Amino acid sequence: MTIKQKQELIAEVVTLLQAKLEADTVQPSPLQNAPQKVEMLTIKECTEEIKGLSEHTIRQLIAQEKMPYIRTGQGKKGKMLISKAALLSYFGGAA
Repeated sequence: MTIKQKQELIAEVVTLLQAKLEADTVQPSPLQNAPQKVEMLTIKECTEEIKGLSEHTIRQLIAQEKMPYIRTGQGKKGKMLISKAALLSYFGGAA
């Protein structure tokens, strides 16, 4: 096999590989890559979101592990934040 034949063969293989890569590449839609916005509420904001709900009730739900939350800051003095979606989901979307 001559050098010219080898170069032609390599060029053909490269062309086939590029075509295969282009065919296999799926462009994700912009909506799939868009970050989801999560609105977090303090305990006081939760009581404002759901009328008639007390801070004590929210704290009890957290203590009973019925309401997911995250704690910001250090230790027990950190602020507890609850996802607005989780709050509305727990109370059936009541506003």
